[in-house]
Amino acid sequence: MGSRNVVVFEDFFPAMVEKLGAEGFMKELSNGFQLLVDGDKGVITFESLKRNSALLGLKEMSDEEVVCMLREGDLDGDGALNEMEFCTLMLRLSPELMNNSRNLL
Repeated sequence: MGSRNVVVFEDFFPAMVEKLGAEGFMKELSNGFQLLVDGDKGVITFESLKRNSALLGLKEMSDEEVVCMLREGDLDGDGALNEMEFCTLMLRLSPELMNNSRNLL
């Protein structure tokens, strides 16, 4: 049998919240948004995510995977992620934080 490349996502967000507190964690999410944002448009676009994917350790992401990531978080249907959509998506990726999301608000 051939081997498959499998990406395993380990949820570090709960530990980050514990260490940084809710306010500090939200600031870190905001910093993450700033790393990926298109400076001219003020949102994360396909181009900015593709260009900055290496920062996430996702250098080999296909265009289809980038589009899927954007669609997953794009709540207003504009094809890009604003800061609130990005933060919401990040929280949704953490099941434990979603269960305790009232504590963050």
